[in-house]
Amino acid sequence: MTAPDAEPAPAGPVGPEPSEPSEPAGPAEPGPGGRAPAAPADRELSVRERAVLALERRSWAGPGAKERAIREELGISPVRYFQLLNALIEDERALREDPVTVNRLRRLRAARRERR
Repeated sequence: MTAPDAEPAPAGPVGPEPSEPSEPAGPAEPGPGGRAPAAPADRELSVRERAVLALERRSWAGPGAKERAIREELGISPVRYFQLLNALIEDERALREDPVTVNRLRRLRAARRERR
């Protein structure tokens, strides 16, 4: 359901305006520290990123259940899942999408760092 004052979607293909420069098609160069630069703030989360957050919201019955769900539902290894999750914790788009989960994960990470 849309807001009554929302503008209708454009009929043509959505893309950059002719006067706007387009982004390069190649892979992003790693930034300082060897990490890839953060995604643009205006881009929405991908389907996979949303699925990672949704999986992290759930509670788990016992050991191994979460790892099994990661493999079956996302089709990735648990190691890759946690890599993606750690990147999402830093992503402001993820915070806007699911603030409860992201803030909980940030608190857990901070507590682990303090114990070291």
